[in-house]
Amino acid sequence: MKIDRAKVALLVIDMQPKVLRLVPDHQKILQNCQWLLGLCEDLEIAVRFSAHYSNGLGPISDDLLACSQKPTIINKKYFSCVEEGGDTAREFGLQEQWILCGIETHACVMLTALDLVAAGKQVFVVIDAVGSRAEIDKSAALSRLLTAGVILVTREMVLFELLRCAGTEEFKACSKKYLK
Repeated sequence: MKIDRAKVALLVIDMQPKVLRLVPDHQKILQNCQWLLGLCEDLEIAVRFSAHYSNGLGPISDDLLACSQKPTIINKKYFSCVEEGGDTAREFGLQEQWILCGIETHACVMLTALDLVAAGKQVFVVIDAVGSRAEIDKSAALSRLLTAGVILVTREMVLFELLRCAGTEEFKACSKKYLK
């Protein structure tokens, strides 16, 4: 299955500096999340942010929020973004497909992805834009996600699936900006 622009949204999960700085290669993960966020904003694809227990873990990275014109933030206490219920659960019912990035792969990213799959959604996890404090946790989570029907992609795979065709003005603008 392919990512369909008319059916997809991006969810940036729990990119809060207090935990992010504990993740190996966190700067690269942050840059890749910013890259995805910019691409989706440019292509007018819905973007959502989650913040896990912001009273204790603090706000989402200012660097990420600055990339969004009107950030929609889902505040949560459950590890899964979907498990909160109420307005949060309704939010996830709006899209058929979800692109996920953020931290931590083995906790909030994985549990959100599993709940979205269980709800009948198509889920794409961007492997170069997720991370965990321990590589073994990230690796195990990605294996589990794959067996659960989640599609593992890279950020460039997302770009090419969203654009579909070269030679257009949109492709030319995006390739100049994102394919460096």
